[in-house]
Formats: sequence, structure tokens, C-alpha cells
Amino acid sequence: MKFPVSLSLRHKGKVLELDATREIVNLLGTNGEPIGSLSWDFVVDQILAYRKPTVPKETRSEPRVNLAFRVRYKTPEGNHYDSRAGGIGGGGLFIESTAPLPVGTKLAMEFSLPEQPVEWIPAKGVVAWVCPKADQYTFSPGMGVRFSDIAPEARERIHAIVKTLEGTGQAA
Repeated sequence: MKFPVSLSLRHKGKVLELDATREIVNLLGTNGEPIGSLSWDFVVDQILAYRKPTVPKETRSEPRVNLAFRVRYKTPEGNHYDSRAGGIGGGGLFIESTAPLPVGTKLAMEFSLPEQPVEWIPAKGVVAWVCPKADQYTFSPGMGVRFSDIAPEARERIHAIVKTLEGTGQAA
């Protein structure tokens, strides 16, 4: 279903497209060009984040921190990418990219945490949300990737890093 934006002066002429099969919302430009997309999970999380104070601000199930580290990933089509991650938590990570992949894309990835930069930790994930350009929430364009398969030891290491950085006031 497509819904034209007509009352918002800043976004007049754009179109919101709901894809119920894939549970995503697409934003189309005035000429019908795709601008970005978000999973329904992310949209619901954002709505819940702005509810009255009776709801906690953190909508993620796991805490996260801003942390720069290397990440390599591969799409189901076999495309390989080297990038930088800008944040991590037990539930996933944020990969910086000027050409983020579509919501729902499955990735095989490995990342190297700063504490042991020569060790690569394997994981699988799914693109949960996309930020096509830097905004008030992310300093870089990219994509939020939710872990779908990660070793328990790796998740525990991530939890330890998050806990340490939260204690120093560097939490996101």
C-alpha cells in the first residue's frame, strides 16, 4: 500500500509504502526513487521510545555502546564487504556504509573487537534497519544488524565490553 505525504511541508510529495509481506516501510522520493526503509520492529520501537515516561527510554532488549571496530560481511549473493562498525551490543551491531543493504538482508559476518584486534569473531545477522544518511541518532550512514546466530562465548565477550564501557560513561 502506498500513502502519499501531502500535509507535511518538509516531506510533501514523498510516499510511504507499506510492504506487509516483508514487514517493512519504504520511503520513496518525489520521483518514486527509493530513499530508505525500516523494519516494522524498528518503527514500533521508535514509537514506543517516545511514549510517556512510564515506558523506559531503552527499547532494545540488550544494552549497547558506541565502539569503532572492523567488520567484514558477505551477502547471500556472495558479495563481500569490509567496513567499520560504530556500535555493538549483545543483540547486534551497527555497520557504517554509504550504501546500506535492504532491511531483511541476511549476512554472514566476522568482526574484530579492539581488545584483541587480530581475532575475528564469526556471526550471522539480519539487517533490521537502515539509516541512508547521518542523522541525530547515528553519526554515519549504515545499517543496524540484529544477530541471528552468534556463539554464546562471543555474546558474553560483547556483554563484558558493554558493561565495562557503561561503567566509564561511554555507553550509547
